[in-house]
Amino acid sequence: MDNSQISTQEGAQHSQFAYEFPSLVKQAVQRTFVWMALGLAITGLTAIFAADSNFTSYLFSGSSFLFYGLLIAELALVWFLSSQIMKLSVPVATASFALYSVLNGLTLSLIFYIYTEASIASTFFVTAGTFGAMALFGYVTKRDLSRWGSLLYMALIGLIIASVVNWFLASATLMWITTYAGVLIFVGLTAYDTQKIKQMLWEAAGDEELSKRVSLIGALGLYLDFINLFLYLLRILGRRR
Repeated sequence: MDNSQISTQEGAQHSQFAYEFPSLVKQAVQRTFVWMALGLAITGLTAIFAADSNFTSYLFSGSSFLFYGLLIAELALVWFLSSQIMKLSVPVATASFALYSVLNGLTLSLIFYIYTEASIASTFFVTAGTFGAMALFGYVTKRDLSRWGSLLYMALIGLIIASVVNWFLASATLMWITTYAGVLIFVGLTAYDTQKIKQMLWEAAGDEELSKRVSLIGALGLYLDFINLFLYLLRILGRRR
């Protein structure tokens, strides 16, 4: 085989990969949202099961420290996943994400004691619609949202500080300010994170193992955006028992 034939074959292979490249990225983005949806499903089913059993009553009893232990375990696990996911095997990372979804479902079961089931369901659908619209915007827009990201993460730090301060002040005014600010912040982060994940998957396309890890960390980020958006909207739209 002469050099011209080799060059022709290499060029054909390169052209084929270039043709399949956008399809690979699209499949990876779809996989990210499927994993996010599975995480949400695990959380929701766990929360419903815990609320229907005596577990939630025990979990939130004044004499039980289990609730705070679960919160600490959640924070430790999400930190572990965020920092180590590129070093973990895909099965271990996936199992860790599933475990985090279960732990989050146990702590979120409290909302069934505070809000009516009808308002929880309606708020979930409002959240899903809002999240879906902003994720679609982040995916299709040609505008660079990286500047959004810097501002939104600064605002998120301010939101966390204000929420901690209000834990001691118990100010209704500050609570509502942080609630509406939280909705705006996580609406914006949904679009920003979607675009960032798409760009990361574009860079990882062609490396299946790396692409799966990026999908997992992306699914975790979008999962957190959805959960936080849902909880802030529930403060506004939820009907208390």
